[in-house]
Amino acid sequence: MKISTEIDSAARIVGEERAVELVARAGFDAFDFSMFAMAPYDYQSRTLRPTDHPLHGDGYAAFAKRLATIAHENGIVCNQSHAPFPVYCPEIRDYLKRAIECTAIAGANVCVIHPDNYKSAQENAELFRELLPFAKAHGVRIATENMWLWDNERDCASAAACSHHDDFKAHIDVVGDPFLVACLDIGHAEMRGLDTSACDMIRTLGPRLQALHIHDNDRKYDSHRLPFTMDIDFGPIVEALREIGYMGYLTLEADRHLDGVQAEDVAKEICVMADAARRLAAMFDAP
Repeated sequence: MKISTEIDSAARIVGEERAVELVARAGFDAFDFSMFAMAPYDYQSRTLRPTDHPLHGDGYAAFAKRLATIAHENGIVCNQSHAPFPVYCPEIRDYLKRAIECTAIAGANVCVIHPDNYKSAQENAELFRELLPFAKAHGVRIATENMWLWDNERDCASAAACSHHDDFKAHIDVVGDPFLVACLDIGHAEMRGLDTSACDMIRTLGPRLQALHIHDNDRKYDSHRLPFTMDIDFGPIVEALREIGYMGYLTLEADRHLDGVQAEDVAKEICVMADAARRLAAMFDAP
């Protein structure tokens, strides 16, 4: 079993190019190409924030190619990517094809694109059907993800697109195209209030599950912490992945692990992340 991690958390401190190098040196097999800087969203103003990031401008393709080159030089690959969100923002939807193109340039064949949290499987199908011809032309599968909203009265997560295992399955099946697959966010699935679990998700999705976002939490908040540091029991989850014959990467999305870390300490902390990912891989590979 191969391991990967998102690079957004490290890139915010040392930049994407250096992040890819450090991920490789820590022993990861791959990196998840985080593309949030392509179209950074301001939830207060509900508009895109100004940015001079290369992914946002005309140099996006060259930038993606540069990361692929750095990865190759350091002996790793890009296994998947993550497009900007939220997709209910029209300006962000304009960048989704660019995200798919950058995924292909970087060498990955899976691009995670969130569903619209507030829409049904039938309504979200319109977005995916619109993008699928472009994705197929670039050899990229779209992986949608289980989401959540928040119920202030109950003080816990509440239903959103793909948040329940049956709804997640419906989102994939209503489109009925092998280029639309599932990325299970394990932390989201384990939040109380959603009437599901990561194991329920895995067994319901079966072969539809082709990508992961792995992180830990206290079973209430979406903490995005390192596995084995909070309350999620990863033993049954790994066993469920083995049961369905999961063949993708174990990809961390423990982006909060680097909160407050200084640039000189990023390499050390990415090694800590790699240790946690290798522990998961050893569990998966155990006889």
